[in-house]
Amino acid sequence: KVLQVRAFFLHNTYMNIKNHYLENIKISASPNFDIRPKDKEISLIVLHSISLPPTIFGNNYVEDFFLNKLSKSKNEYINKIRSMKVSSHLYIKRTGEIIQFVSFDKRAWHAGKSIYEGIENCNDYSIGIELEGCDDISFENIQYIKLSEIINTLIVNYQYLRKDRIVSHSDIAPGRKSDPGPLFDWKRLKTMIK
Repeated sequence: KVLQVRAFFLHNTYMNIKNHYLENIKISASPNFDIRPKDKEISLIVLHSISLPPTIFGNNYVEDFFLNKLSKSKNEYINKIRSMKVSSHLYIKRTGEIIQFVSFDKRAWHAGKSIYEGIENCNDYSIGIELEGCDDISFENIQYIKLSEIINTLIVNYQYLRKDRIVSHSDIAPGRKSDPGPLFDWKRLKTMIK
């Protein structure tokens, strides 16, 4: 019961944003971004999952990937993707650590070919949040807590964001992407969003 009460208080707190960056978290500036089109307001949050190599957690490969610093590896998958230019605004590790790679007012390269409600190129008007994870392993409790704090904060700070405009990568790129996967607990997250 004590843990449940503590979790309740944690996920009902807000974080601070200054100059489009969350305060008091690690910032690792990715070169993989550009300017949002002037006619596009931030109006969508896209949730992803990632682990490098797939299903392996607790290393720095994801950070290195977003920073274009992946080295040649014995792992075939790492070698296959290491020249790709990808980024996300935020990354939430399984420990709950949050890293920001791109400021919210800039366009991170997380969604790829995508469409939502008939509007293509979701990178233009979305914030991308990566969770350290994969389709067939449940996410950690602390990741839901941190994610809900972030989403609540974003909704308060960006006027076109609403709690009904939080989607999965698979929603905007059906057939091409499956993340964050079937084990992501949408019902739980929705109870944590104000």
